[in-house]
Amino acid sequence: MPRSDFLLSSWPWRSAGYLLTGVLTGAAALVGIVITVAAGGVLALVLVGLPLLLLAALSGIPVTWVERHRLRLVDRDPAPDRHRVPETGGLRSWLTTRLRERLTWRELGYALLFAGLLWPVDALAITVALLAPLSMAATPLLMATAGDGREAKVLKQWTVTTWPTAFGTAVLGLVLLALGAYVLGVTAGARAELTRVLIAPREGDLGAKVAELARSRVRLVDAFEAERRRIERDLHDGAQQRLVALTMTLGLARLDAPPGPLADQLATAHEEAGRALAELRELIHGIHPKVLTDYGLHAAVADAADRSAVPVDIDGLELHGRLPRAVEAAAYFVVCEALANVARHSGASRAAVSGEHRDGRLFLQVRDDGRGGADAEAGSGLTGLADRVSVLDGRLSLSSPRGGPTLLRVEFPCERTDPSA
Repeated sequence: MPRSDFLLSSWPWRSAGYLLTGVLTGAAALVGIVITVAAGGVLALVLVGLPLLLLAALSGIPVTWVERHRLRLVDRDPAPDRHRVPETGGLRSWLTTRLRERLTWRELGYALLFAGLLWPVDALAITVALLAPLSMAATPLLMATAGDGREAKVLKQWTVTTWPTAFGTAVLGLVLLALGAYVLGVTAGARAELTRVLIAPREGDLGAKVAELARSRVRLVDAFEAERRRIERDLHDGAQQRLVALTMTLGLARLDAPPGPLADQLATAHEEAGRALAELRELIHGIHPKVLTDYGLHAAVADAADRSAVPVDIDGLELHGRLPRAVEAAAYFVVCEALANVARHSGASRAAVSGEHRDGRLFLQVRDDGRGGADAEAGSGLTGLADRVSVLDGRLSLSSPRGGPTLLRVEFPCERTDPSA
């Protein structure tokens, strides 16, 4: 609320309107709930009152619907309705959905509190801060009309018999009316905040935003993986095939060329094309290996183990069927990064990859017999992988004491995409 120009703004009127409509709404809610419960309780003996009792249990829904609209008078931040949309149409589906929601019972509690306690508070604030000062300010008018110019009753407590006293009372009423405007503003603000906390807390908006952010991160990972697969496919079917054709052409030209400087240049060009082809294949494999797309995580880890500079045992890897593509890609690159670190930093003579899928989760472990002392924050590349794992609600942990062994664990919640496997 503004401070310096509060009395000249619309906030006093908005506050008064909010509290006054609260009195009317609360009184109507009290009457409606009492009548519905009483009628339902009496008629429940013949089962006719059960629908009325059900209606009373759902009375919080219309009450809070009105409250969300009333909040707009003093709160510019909308209060959203977070009721779930029924999965199917019809009254039965709607009733089932609403009765299973915690929000429905929370709104019922608010409706009972509103009907029994809050609206009398609104009425008290309106009476003390608005009606009483207005009555005092109207003392001269009352004295001139109802009192025939001789007397006027102020708040039904004392009698004014002289005009100077009547005008003095009116001035006091105007002063109290100005002070009452602030009282109305504070009371309306407190009531609105209490209503929001009970039926539409701002933390819920934050939770929804966090959930949407998590979903957007997952969508970005999926889009990133799709783009990696597209690049891998384009390079595999385009540039790589052209290099293969170029290498074969240079090889044939080298065989047909007579010995001499030209043959030597063709041989050099053929060798460079072969090296470029090998580098391109490694690049394609690093972007997204085709074996992972075609045959799954087990085959891709086995291929990575075969290409590792350190002997890798995968006998403990028991993976059958396919998993979601994002999970397979993240798990594969974690294993590849771990094996690369083993070859570069650990001084290990052997490594082992084990894992399984059970109880809706994928578990993988990479162990080596090296010197240990690995630190995920020292530039090993595992920090980025941990972030990638966390996007999929997974967990990555590293145990690497001095002297070894080093054990990397990763865990993903996921289900098989082919349940029959």
